Order: sequence, then C-alpha cells, then structure tokens
Amino acid sequence: MRTYLRLLQFVKPYWRHIIFSIIFTIFYALLNGASIYLTIPLLDTLFQQNKGGAVVKQQSAQHGTAILPHWLTDWVNSLVLAFKHFVFSGDVTEVLLKICVLILLTFLGKNIFGYLQAYFLAYVEQGVIKDIRNKVYAHLHKLPMSFFKNEKTGNLISRITNDVNVIQQSVSVIFLNMVREPLTIIVFLGIAISISFKLTVFSIVILPFSISIIAYIGNILRKQSFLLQQKMADITTVLHETITGVKIVKAFGMEEYENAKFRKETDSFFRRILKMVRVRNTASPTTEFLSVLVGVVLIYYGGQLVLKEHSLRASEFLGFLFAIFQLMPPIKELSSVNNRIQESSAAGDRIYQILDMEPSIKNAPDAIEVKEFRNSIEFKNVSFHYSDSEELILKNISFKVRKGEIVALVGSSGAGKTTLVDLLPRFYDPTEGSILLDGIDIRNIKIESLRKLIGIVTQEIILFNESIKNNIAYGLKDYPIEKIIEAAKAANAHDFIKELPNGYDTVIGEKGIKLSGGQRQRISIARALLKNPPIMIFDEATSSLDNESEALVQEAIERLMTDRTTFVIAHRLSTIRNADRIIVIDNGVIVQQGRHNDLMKNNDGIYKKLYDLQFRRFALELEE
Repeated sequence: MRTYLRLLQFVKPYWRHIIFSIIFTIFYALLNGASIYLTIPLLDTLFQQNKGGAVVKQQSAQHGTAILPHWLTDWVNSLVLAFKHFVFSGDVTEVLLKICVLILLTFLGKNIFGYLQAYFLAYVEQGVIKDIRNKVYAHLHKLPMSFFKNEKTGNLISRITNDVNVIQQSVSVIFLNMVREPLTIIVFLGIAISISFKLTVFSIVILPFSISIIAYIGNILRKQSFLLQQKMADITTVLHETITGVKIVKAFGMEEYENAKFRKETDSFFRRILKMVRVRNTASPTTEFLSVLVGVVLIYYGGQLVLKEHSLRASEFLGFLFAIFQLMPPIKELSSVNNRIQESSAAGDRIYQILDMEPSIKNAPDAIEVKEFRNSIEFKNVSFHYSDSEELILKNISFKVRKGEIVALVGSSGAGKTTLVDLLPRFYDPTEGSILLDGIDIRNIKIESLRKLIGIVTQEIILFNESIKNNIAYGLKDYPIEKIIEAAKAANAHDFIKELPNGYDTVIGEKGIKLSGGQRQRISIARALLKNPPIMIFDEATSSLDNESEALVQEAIERLMTDRTTFVIAHRLSTIRNADRIIVIDNGVIVQQGRHNDLMKNNDGIYKKLYDLQFRRFALELEE
C-alpha cells in the first residue's frame, strides 16, 4: 500500500480533473439509484386497482426510516410524499406518462454524467502514466555508467513499458472504484433500508467473509504480479539481444538455439500468468456466489413477508430486490480493488527501484560552471575500481596534459586505457585521487559544463534513426545547414552524403545500419566537429575499419585534433607516432612515457614489443 500511495503523488497536478470526475460520479450514482427506485411507482401504477391519490395514502408508511434521526426521518418522509404527490396526481395514464418521462430523463442524465466522469478520469490516468514514464526516463539519464553496465537493456525497457502499463490499469481504482462504487452502495443501501431494515440486514452478512477472502487472495496476487513483470523483462531482454545481434545469430546458424531460448522464456511467462489468472479470477466468482447465496435467502424471507405477514407490498419487495442485486456489481468491483492495488504496487516497486536509486555521479552542492579550458588537465594519484569489484583497474595514475597537447594511451587489451579516459567526463569518479581541470577538481565542476568541453569519438558508433543532418547536429535545433555541410566536409563525409537518395535528409536506420562502418564513423566525427569542443577523446576510433576507410577517417581525425587537447587510444600504433606524448599502461599502471622515437630506443620496453609485434602482423597481412 505504501508503494501505491507513492504512485498517487503523480496525481496531484490533475486535482481539478479529479474534482470534476468525483462530482460527476456523485450525480451518476444518485441518478443510477433513482432509475431503480422508479420501478416501485411504475409497478404500483401497472398492477394495483387504486388510482391517483389513493396510492399516496397507501405508501405513506415508512419501513426503514425509523432507524434514522427524527429530523432526518421527517425530511425524508416529506420529500417522498412530495415526490409521490407529483407523480400520482391525475389519472393512471397521466401517472404512467410521468413515470416514463422520469425514467427516460434519469437514464439520459446518468449516461451523460457517466461519460463526463469517464473522460475526466481518463485524462488523469493517461496524464499520470505520461508523467511516470517521463520521470523514469529522465532519471535514467542521471544514473552513472556503472548502472547501465550491470543492468539489462530489456529489463529497463520492460519497466518503462510493461510495468507502467500495469500501473495504468489501476490508477483509476482510487478515484473510480473507491468513489463511484461506495457511492453506488450507499445509494442502493439507502433505498433498501428505506423499504425494509430487516431485509437489508441479511444483505450485509456476506461482507466479513468476502473481505477476509479478498485480502488473502490480494497478498498472493501481489507476489505473482511482481514475478510476472520480471518474466516479461526477461522476454524483452532476449528479444532486444536477438534483434540487435541478428547478424551474428544468422552467421553462426543459431536461429534454433535462439528460438529455444525465447520459447523457454515465453513458456515460463505463460505458466506464471496462468497461475496469476487463477488467483485473480478466484476473488470475483467467490464473491458472486456468496452474494447470490444471500440473495436466495433474501428472496425466500422477503417472500414470506409479502405472502404471509403482508408487512411488505409486492412492488416494494421487487424494488428492494432490484436495489440489493444492484449492490452486487459494485461489491464485485470493490473485491478487485485490493487485487489491482497489489498488482500496481508490485509494478510500482520495480519502478521505484530505479527512481529511488541515488545517482553516484552528480553535481556537488557548490559546483561551479566552467565555460572554457585554459591551461591543463592533471591526473593526480588516481586509482579506480568498479562498484561490483574490489580489484583496482587503475593504480596511482599521475600525469599532466598541457592545453593543445596530443596524448596517446597505449597498452594491451584490458590494461585500463578506456577506463582512464572515461574518468575525464565523469562517467565514473576515481576511487582515490583526483582529476584537475585548470587546477579545479572536476567533481567541483557542474557536469553539464564539464561535458560541453569534451568531445568523444569511440569504436562503438552511436547514431540515431534520424536524418544525417539531425545526427550531425545532434542536440542542436534549427542549426544552419551550411555549418553542418562544413563539418561534414572536414570529416570527409560530404561526398558520400551527396550520393545518398535524400542527401542530408536521408534517414540512416537504427544505429546507422544503412551506412558502412567508415561512413558511420565519419558522421560521428562530423558531429564532434560541429560541437567544436576544446578537449577530444578518440577511443579506438579506427579499429574496425578497412584500410581505405581508415585513411579517410584518420585524415578527418587529424583535422579534428588541430588546436585541441587530445587523448587518443589506438590499436594501430602507426597512427599515434606523431603524438606529443605516448603513455604506456600495463595492468592499470603507467610503465612508460615519452615520444615514439624515445620509446622505440628501449628494447625491453612494452611499447617497442607491442610495436614490433604489430608491425610483423601488418607485414604478414601485406604478404597475403
């Protein structure tokens, strides 16, 4: 229940719509009761011999108002008598016409108010779902890279889609079922009491039994709902991985393996949802059977009052039965309220697992904004390990980079090169030590302003299913096409873009799948050029390209490095020979520093060994 109350906080912005919905709900419930109550005078008119005012005299005795306060009893009696005087004045034909008109107007009003109530409630419901999705999505962007490193993509997608859909189905519970159904029960219960208090007592016998049964079923349902959402997340994860990796699946002929894996997840979901359906559907028929059981007893006992004791007229008894059986639908709806709340609470728990996660990378309370990079970047005794491991990836790293300097990071795979450059834009924070930008600890700089100073081009090229123009000008609205073309030319991308069907307006597909690897990389370089940052990071930017594409990309990279402070991670050491400084990292420790020629003089150094090994591999490729 605590989770559900937290979810209801999203309702606050829509309080006006809720008030209107509740008002219309009240009118709906009253007119719904009136539509049933009108059956009594209708039956009296159709089946009794007396005419006109005689009916009023016969109906002046009240059966149920004796239990009300004296002043309220008098007011109810006077209201009922006034209504009957109006209806039953005149001959039988006039009375019948009045009742028919009243029934027509009552149902018309009931349906109008029902429509208005449903519309305003739907506005609230859809608005709340929109706000929850937006908040979860925005919060995801605040979470550190370590969160995404440990979380499945499909699971995150499932929470924003499937879990929020479950919440959507229960938002209306508190403002529809918990308002309309109790009002309906009160109205029809009032009608029943006004006719016969004794008979009404029998109708509420079922409540203690149904409440205990409903509570028990609800607790089971919440557990099953939580497990069900997890299963749906597993299905989404498998689906996402298979679609994004479809090329590898086909290349290795693993279609049947993936099909079997997917069937395993869907079968598990199928069994889980059937179990949940069994539990969910137990509450409604159980409540209905108990209600019918009491109804049968009521019919037998009421029939005795009409046929033997003559303390109740047949029309009143039928009106009472109509009222009592009208209580069943709202009672059944209320019996599912707890179930729906439990289901939404289970989904809400998964949503709040994200929303309650405090970002570990965030602005310090006194963080400052830095608009430019002036002098240097210094790594000072930096050590780092991931949150899920105590093993240090970086160990006591210290070096200083002057503005405009090109620094290359070299080392074997897993040495810690990428982790090191990921610390600069604060994708992670050092476990120990600090990184200084112009003498300021980057943890004291606003993240937004820090990242505006940094451009990143990686081996894994991230493009979006939009036009080339929008991908180059990512995050920039109404940017001049001339500037975009200028950046594309500098990135050696303009020529191939012109040859595409729609030029710069060509949509390139998810992750730029319609382009080659070299073309995608040049688009990403054009994007970095347009951002024009003073600090650039190249992380294996040419590692997956053929020789021709690499030459074009390398030329674009060299343009991008001009007059910028640059960090380069390259698997091909020939591309970093002209770096101002080469830093060799082995097992998280700096083991060598210097220019290419100086490092090559050390025959026992790691750099020369790596360079010679790569040169021999390159020579073998040429021979082949």
